[in-house]
Amino acid sequence: MKIAIIGATGFVGAALVNEFTTRGHEVTAIARNPQEAKAGVTWSASDVFDTEALAGVLKGHDAVISAYNPGWTNPNIYEESIAGSEAIQKAVKESGIKRYIYIGGAGSLYIADGMQLIDTPEFPKEYYAGANAARHYLNTIKNETELDWVFFSPAIEMHQGITTGRTGNYRTALDNPVFNEDGRSLLSVEDLAVAIADETETPKHHKERFTAGY
Repeated sequence: MKIAIIGATGFVGAALVNEFTTRGHEVTAIARNPQEAKAGVTWSASDVFDTEALAGVLKGHDAVISAYNPGWTNPNIYEESIAGSEAIQKAVKESGIKRYIYIGGAGSLYIADGMQLIDTPEFPKEYYAGANAARHYLNTIKNETELDWVFFSPAIEMHQGITTGRTGNYRTALDNPVFNEDGRSLLSVEDLAVAIADETETPKHHKERFTAGY
């Protein structure tokens, strides 16, 4: 398959590039600052806000995966996350590609009836703006009818401190977190990439959100 990955140099994006190339797929890695070329990867320095140019880069791929994030320390992360995500969605539609997977956050997962994680007192304030943008974009993409879209929310604990590496094992759910026997919602970035690659190769979710954890 030919896969386009947006945000390819980020924490999640880099793991996606590695997983897809390891599986033998042809990857177009899209980022503001491309890295050195390696087997199976073509780099593209594309601006997500230039929808016409981005659509041109995306044409001919089997699927587009967005791990776009303007940066957690960006003071305008809320506005830029929404604007960038909407611009990417528009570019995907203009490119003629139908399969679109968006990597969002865990903040919009429901931990109780009517209660999303982001609205709990324990949710870290430093991540609120970015998580809130992802939540609002989820509501936006739910109205998308042309694309075969998927919104992926990682486990609540999916960060550089999760050192299990690639196990290849995970469980999935839709709008509620996956908890382990210790009551924790965990997933390594390597296994996030496994879950996304599996979904790309063998689609099980269409026009809905899903999540994964151990």
